[in-house]
Amino acid sequence: MRIAIYGCSGFGREVAPIARDTARRIGSGTLNEAVVFVDDDVSNIGTIKNGIHVISFDELQSKQSDRLVVVAVGSSTVRRAIVAKCEAAGLKFASVSAPSARFLDEVSLGDGAIFCDFSMVTSNVRIGRHFHANIYSYVAHDCVVGDFVTLAPKACVNGNVILEDDVYVGTGAVIKQGTPEKPLRIGKGAIVGMGAVVTKDVPPGAVVVGNPARVKE
Repeated sequence: MRIAIYGCSGFGREVAPIARDTARRIGSGTLNEAVVFVDDDVSNIGTIKNGIHVISFDELQSKQSDRLVVVAVGSSTVRRAIVAKCEAAGLKFASVSAPSARFLDEVSLGDGAIFCDFSMVTSNVRIGRHFHANIYSYVAHDCVVGDFVTLAPKACVNGNVILEDDVYVGTGAVIKQGTPEKPLRIGKGAIVGMGAVVTKDVPPGAVVVGNPARVKE
């Protein structure tokens, strides 16, 4: 398996060792053969970042279309646009996970997920496409996670929670456990601020901050 990491900024460079580990486990040859960066910034194209070559999207689709794409861009809006562009070009996606990431029983994952070191998904969890789990974040039992959801470092999603599409959960935020009869729901496109403690449902598109979390005016 050969991998193309879309995005060579900070998060992309954090994902690179994870992609290398994934490629090595599959047996993909040398580092340079196994992983490249793809970037839209012309000043980056042709350079080497952390030992990895940066190529253009045109080169990816015309000469290296066998590579599986991992989109390492934090913004769900930008991530969606890149995924749409790759799909239109007929490219396929990979999911990558650090060796220290942990998955328990009955976990369902969509394409394009990234699991950083010490992230965890426990049991009976369904996760959508192009999910990002940063370091030390977790999703607990009986959660349902939509597409293009992002967990920042140490984000804590407890059991029986629904995260709708494009939700962002900030660093150190905690989402209280729901119940099987009434899961706690974070609406589509909502942002949970850094360190927030969420104890009740969050409306779609809202930004919540504080402990307990309240909608930011």
